[in-house]
Amino acid sequence: MFIAFLDTSVLWPSLQRNFLLSLAIEHVYRPVWSAAILAELEHHEALKLHNRGTPVNEAQARAARLVAQMRTAFSDAEAIGWEPLEGSYGLPDPNDEHVVAAAQIAGAGVIVTANLKDFPAKLLPDGIAAIPVTEFARDAVSLSPAQSFAAITQIAKRSGKTGPQQSELDIVEVLEQRYGMTEAMAMVRAELTT
Repeated sequence: MFIAFLDTSVLWPSLQRNFLLSLAIEHVYRPVWSAAILAELEHHEALKLHNRGTPVNEAQARAARLVAQMRTAFSDAEAIGWEPLEGSYGLPDPNDEHVVAAAQIAGAGVIVTANLKDFPAKLLPDGIAAIPVTEFARDAVSLSPAQSFAAITQIAKRSGKTGPQQSELDIVEVLEQRYGMTEAMAMVRAELTT
């Protein structure tokens, strides 16, 4: 099973995060991140919820609950001991050094990020590539379209608990249209018809 480091930028959008983590639950890949990523996610998730009208205390509590659930569901995902490597890569944004350091310590083959410009290939350690979430989704789904469809099915089953009930097709369409996962969802659609 391959290891992918998930940057905050790909964990922040809710349905995208749900899909990526559901793929991991289905054992398509193993996700990793750092405490710094989870802290960023908690901060930005609370801001997002507050900006959408959730009172500050409730937004902070929901964001903290999300991170706690991630830590529980993926108890082996948090890279530790990366701090000595931070600052040794010469990245354009020094604030991203922790991402590469944690990815290297965790043995990740890819860093999945929306900020490719911040991770130039020539500055990354051998064996680690920075890729966009659309490419990662395509590659992950191609490994196991059936498990990927199972991930979509589980998202659909959970959808009624926190919002309107959605079908597998509804979720596929949002992942295609909002998140640009057209290649990945074409493979999932093939599973829908079998």
